Amino acid sequence: MDTLALVCTYNEATNIKNVINDILNCGLNDIEVLIADDCSPDGTYKIVEEMAKQNPKVHLLLRKEKRGRGYAGIDAFKWGLEHGAKYIVELDGDGSHNPKYIKNFRELIENCDVVIGSRFVDGGSDIQRGFIRKAVSGFAEVYLRFFVGAKVADATSGYRMFKREIVEKFINKLQASDPFIVTEMLYYTNKEKANIKEYPIDFLERASGESKLKPITLVKYLFKVLKLRLTA
Repeated sequence: MDTLALVCTYNEATNIKNVINDILNCGLNDIEVLIADDCSPDGTYKIVEEMAKQNPKVHLLLRKEKRGRGYAGIDAFKWGLEHGAKYIVELDGDGSHNPKYIKNFRELIENCDVVIGSRFVDGGSDIQRGFIRKAVSGFAEVYLRFFVGAKVADATSGYRMFKREIVEKFINKLQASDPFIVTEMLYYTNKEKANIKEYPIDFLERASGESKLKPITLVKYLFKVLKLRLTA
């Protein structure tokens, strides 16, 4: 397997089919998709099961224990490594991360270890966001860059591609049960002195459904990153 796109889902039944199809049609012939779903009550995993029966490039990791965005991400990355993926790209299943950028990430990663889809470099944008959300996110970016130490413009982006060699170095150190996994991975990526590059993306509002990441959650993560810096 050359490139694996992994998506952690919970109640994304209205979005997931389009997301999977868009990934498979992103311009990479060798890409496969793994959906890590925590037994979504809305039946997201059932949709993925049916798609997997029809297309061998679609895979489902149905999780019934230790649920949570972080645990799902850890299990999904381990699955990718175990199945021989050379490159692993993670993106959200709500339609906010456009799969059209995956081909660009794949080209760029030939000359680095990690590619981050960035809203805050030239050519990128963060649209359809309210003032409060943007203000909290802006403060979080500055705070995270300082304590994580990574010299990146978009420290909270969850749209990223990794070479397997860099993930192998820290996969067993990851502990976050929630979306803080995004920051935790960036911290260890930087600690391993990985070569990180950013690629401009347009970050869209989710296609449908309700966002699971609230401004207050970002504030809580500021304390978590401080703890990570002091103990890891």
